[in-house]
Amino acid sequence: MKKGIVGKKIGMTQIFAEDGRLIPVTVIQAGPCPVVQKKTVEKDGYEAIQVGFDEYAENRAKKLVNKPLTGHYKKAGVAPCRNLRELRLEDCSAYNVGDTVMVDVFAAGDRVDITGITKGHGYSGVIQRWNHHTGPMAHGSKYHRGVGSMSANSDPSRVFKNKKMPGQYGVERVTTLNVGVVRVDKERNLLLVRGAVPGPNGGTLVIRDSVKA
Repeated sequence: MKKGIVGKKIGMTQIFAEDGRLIPVTVIQAGPCPVVQKKTVEKDGYEAIQVGFDEYAENRAKKLVNKPLTGHYKKAGVAPCRNLRELRLEDCSAYNVGDTVMVDVFAAGDRVDITGITKGHGYSGVIQRWNHHTGPMAHGSKYHRGVGSMSANSDPSRVFKNKKMPGQYGVERVTTLNVGVVRVDKERNLLLVRGAVPGPNGGTLVIRDSVKA
């Protein structure tokens, strides 16, 4: 990974390319991300930078940020942020504590991987959670949205592990790979990427160089 940034999903819209094609895009507020800590091979065993995103208002920081984290930000000379993420870069020598990572580290045409937490759907049945087919919807069926057959009777007399069952659906860490950057707006810290990305509007995202590019 050569570069990365933390952002927030604003929502989806569409723009027109120069040749007139309509492109669906997700708008991401990416950065500014101050560097809070720099990790080195000598001290930590690996190279990385720790960055913050979405700065607190001063009165909110006093109420919501605990003392150890307040001291961590104070040592770096950075205002407390709502999000703290670590980015492992190939070369961290270009960054120092107190520097700011801006959206212009990316450019139109780049390929990125975007990581986020998916929308939560609560406790869901197999039709919504696993896209199972419904049972017969006739009145005499009396079995419409159930799991269906779960296992054999005498042998093995149990339900196998990893059987697709009802349960918690969503709130999982998901990465969308090889997404194209369509436009970068440095003035407004906006990144427009092609297609959909994980999570609800307002959800935190980590944008990195694509591993497949």
